[in-house]
Parts: sequence; C-alpha cells; structure tokens
Amino acid sequence: MAATVVCQSDSCPNGHPPSRLECPTCNKLGIKGSFFCGQECFKGAWKKHKIVHDLVKTGGLPANPNDTYIPWGTFNYTGTLRPLYPLSPTREVPAHIPRPEYAEDGIPKMELRTASQPPRILSPEEQEKMRVVCRLSREVLDIAAAAIRPGITTDEIDEIVHKATIERNAYPSPLNYRNFPKSVCTSVNEAICHGIPDRRKLQDGDIINIDVSVYHDGFHGDINETYAVGTIDEDSKKLIRTTREALDAAIAMCKPGALFRDIGKVIEPIARANGCAVVRTYTGHGVNDLFHCAPTIPHYAKNRAVGTMKPGMCFTIEPMVNLGHNWGDVHWEDKWTATTVDGKRSAQFEDTLLVTETGVEILTAGKKRNV
Repeated sequence: MAATVVCQSDSCPNGHPPSRLECPTCNKLGIKGSFFCGQECFKGAWKKHKIVHDLVKTGGLPANPNDTYIPWGTFNYTGTLRPLYPLSPTREVPAHIPRPEYAEDGIPKMELRTASQPPRILSPEEQEKMRVVCRLSREVLDIAAAAIRPGITTDEIDEIVHKATIERNAYPSPLNYRNFPKSVCTSVNEAICHGIPDRRKLQDGDIINIDVSVYHDGFHGDINETYAVGTIDEDSKKLIRTTREALDAAIAMCKPGALFRDIGKVIEPIARANGCAVVRTYTGHGVNDLFHCAPTIPHYAKNRAVGTMKPGMCFTIEPMVNLGHNWGDVHWEDKWTATTVDGKRSAQFEDTLLVTETGVEILTAGKKRNV
C-alpha cells in the first residue's frame, strides 16, 4: 500500500512520514516505492531522484561513466538510505603481508570444513596472539571513528581503515571474504550490518556502525561500534545507549560454566524495555585463526544455542538492535547490506572476548564514551 511507504526525500523536513504522492515518471517506468509527502519534498529531491529514471532507461548505467548513480533502480528500499555507485577499485594489500586463506578466491575453506566442530580452546601462545590482533583492531577502529563527520564518504572511511591496517602489517579480514569487496563494513541508519562502503556522504544526523576486523600473525580480531554523525535525534541516542548497555550486560555474565544460550536472555529484555527489537538473523561467533567459527551466539531470548563457556575460548558478542518492535531484515541487491524492514534505524556494538579461569577478558576494550 502506498500509505506505508515513507517519504523518499533525503532532506524531508517532516520526519519521513508515510506518503502517498507518487513520482509519475517512476509509475510509468515500473519503479516501485517512489513516494513523497508533498510537492516541496518532491521538487527538492528531483535533481538526485531523476537519476533513477536515467538508469532504468539506459539499462542501469549513467551516460558518463565518471558520474555517480544509484543502482538497482526498481529496488523497493525500506527507508531513505541509498547506495551511491560506482564503487572504488579494490584496494591492494602489499605482497609482504600474510593473507588469510580466502584472500585470493573468496572461499573460507577451513571454516567450511570445521563448521560442525566444537569451539577451540586456545593455548597460552594463541591467546597472546589474540590479544595483539584485537589491540590492533581497536586501534584501527579508533582511527576510523576519529574521521567521522558530515561530508565524508563511507568509501573514504574504507580507505582510512585499509591504510591503518596495512600500516600495522596486517590484512583487513573482510576484504574478499566470501567476495566482500571492501576492507570494512559501514552500516548507516537503517542498515543493520554488512554495509558496503560507497560514495555516499555522511549527513548531519546520521548514525554509522563501523565494523573492523584485522588479520595479523595468523589470527583475527573483530570489533564494531555505532557512532553519531554530527547532532542526532533522541531516538537515535536511545538506540545507541540501549545497544551498548545490552552488550555490556551480556559481557558481565560471561565466565566459565555460563551457557551461550543465556546471552540472549540478558540482551533481549534490555532492548524491549527501551522500545527496541533484537535482530535474529545474525549472531556472535567464535573467532581465532578462523574469521567465523563455533560457537554460534544468538542475541535473543529462548534460543537454542549449544555449549558452555570454558577458559581459552574466544568469541564475539555483537547485538544488532532496531528501533521499534520489528527484528526482521531485508537484503539489498548487493547480497550483503541488510536493512530493517520498516526503514527504522539500527545500531550494533561488538567486542571480542576471551574466557579466563575467573571470568572474561575484553580483548577489544576501549575507553568508554558518552552518547
């Protein structure tokens, strides 16, 4: 129904309400979801919006190959976020830097072969390697976060992450993992996770999750946080606080003998109490010499996760929390970017953890910050 589609103007002054005014050209071309709340928003968005018409008429490519464009002209986006292509060329990693097994063909073969095995217990030497790579991952994330401002593109953030990673003689773990094209995931506003850095400029009022993973000396570190871009609204502040609180509470329960299935039992009540929903499609995971492995850690209550925490296990907890009560997701046609089904905002925080004899060590710990 047209009334359930929010206003598609990036600069809508009315808060992107459900809208009925459909672009007549889009209607003729069969482009779905092009609705605006009024003539003011329609006219204000026209210069950028008409690019979609040109793409459909020319088969999806701009007349000038140097021009930016919005791909998948007929895709029914759930919110106001749009990708801006073309993507920049694949960034190179110097030959002397050791690579994970999937770096060339995109296939994590060892992960696939060991998918049914229980979580590994790391030796003291391996645990120390995890401390090092997680410290490097935190450094890279902090460098990227310091660059956040209105006007910077997510592709520029990718370049910052890539350079900071190789300066540490490390490989950016996402690069070509299952053919992911970039060195970091940047998920903006309604993007839940796995956003591909592109040419869209961050705008005042956006929120952005930066997900950094680094491969060094045979091991992976994994961390992400959600940040404000300029001045954000109160709902976005609440969302970020809630997600951070949920992760911290989950970490606090980690110790030898704790059940992985109980992590979601801690996270979901915090989200619900703040009018939010916990995403169920994506989970925390084991991380060590493999990027993703056992255990699998759901973030919602009443899950069926198997296993008990034991000293020497390394894993991530990374709750994704949506504003409102809908935890579902919709994938863009890039096969990676997952967005909320209703266009509402989503936030995520992630730390890599090591279970110790007496509790848990946050390997990616950083300074606390206020929202």
